[in-house]
Amino acid sequence: MSKNHVSFDNRDRFIQVGIAIAVLRKVRGLSQYQLASKAGISRSHLSAIEAPGIIRGFSMDALFNIADALDVEPVDLLEQAASMDALVRKKKHPPSDA
Repeated sequence: MSKNHVSFDNRDRFIQVGIAIAVLRKVRGLSQYQLASKAGISRSHLSAIEAPGIIRGFSMDALFNIADALDVEPVDLLEQAASMDALVRKKKHPPSDA
């Protein structure tokens, strides 16, 4: 069994997280290349994570790095089913009044 194997029971969860990542990346105005670079993963790996037709498991490390690069908490990506609209508007750190 490969490290990227996803059990049947978790397939939809990985798809939903990938879609949340893709939507938020686009809202943030980032290309796949830019987000992958900020997250320290390859563009092809990010592409596979985001693609709903490709079920690819990924590490918590990758999830944490992607969340940081998108300026959200990892839990926000995992809770994406609750309210995509709220996730798009939320940032991990409020803007500073400098």
